[in-house]
Order: sequence, then C-alpha cells, then structure tokens
Amino acid sequence: MTTVRKLLEAKKNVENFSVEAAASVMEALKVMAEANIGAVLVTEGGKIVGIYTERDYLRKGELEGRAAKGTTIKDVMVPKMITVTNDTTVDQCIALMKQYHIRHLPVVENDQLIGLVSMRDVMLAAIENRESEIRGLENYIMGSGFQS
Repeated sequence: MTTVRKLLEAKKNVENFSVEAAASVMEALKVMAEANIGAVLVTEGGKIVGIYTERDYLRKGELEGRAAKGTTIKDVMVPKMITVTNDTTVDQCIALMKQYHIRHLPVVENDQLIGLVSMRDVMLAAIENRESEIRGLENYIMGSGFQS
C-alpha cells in the first residue's frame, strides 16, 4: 500500500509555502497565485498555527464582507488541522479527507512539518494503486487459463 512518504518523494515541488498569521489575506492570495497552489500554512513565531485555502477565501472573504487587503489570515484561517505522518496510507488519507471534508493534509513527524499532501496527490496515488491491482488480477486470471 502506498504511504504518504512515497507521495512526498514523488512530488516535484517540495517547498512548503506559508504566511505569518498577521499577514493580510491579500498577501496569502499572492503567495498561492505565484506558486499555483490552493493552500498555505499559517505560522506564528515559526510555529504552524493553521492553514488557509482557496475555499476559506471563498467562504470567509468577500461573501462575509471582508476585504482581502484589510483582513488578517489569523481571522479567517482554519486553526484545527488534521495531520498525517509518513507512514499514513493513501486509503487512510482518503478516509480523513472524507470524514473532515478537507483537501489538504500537513505531514508531521516529531512535531515538525515535513510536507503537505493534497487531495490531488492522494487521488492520483489511489487510482494508480487500483490500476495496479486490476492488472495483477487480470494477469492472474489470464495466466490461470480462466476463460470469460
């Protein structure tokens, strides 16, 4: 079974983007746009205190009367993050994302952030796993002389 460790090893861009909690939403949006990503981690004094995503901007921004330039990330971030470790499986990631309705999982080892996996990362790995299982079953069936 594929683990988060393999997902992180396969990622081309391993940089973890973050903004300070006191930064404006506009600053976070610029970071996300320049890096072509959908989420940034929020830090305070070097410690991760939350996550801010495109969905947070959609739901907690202009619709609630908040201007991106005048709103701090701390006011609209998600402070409670669901995290995983290197040994978490893809299926466990899918279950967490489904249960908590989230699209990003910070990867933490020994209280240190080592990466971030997205729903896209997880789903691509899950599809690859299923395709591999199907090929294995097809090879087994065809190799056993089973005729359909």
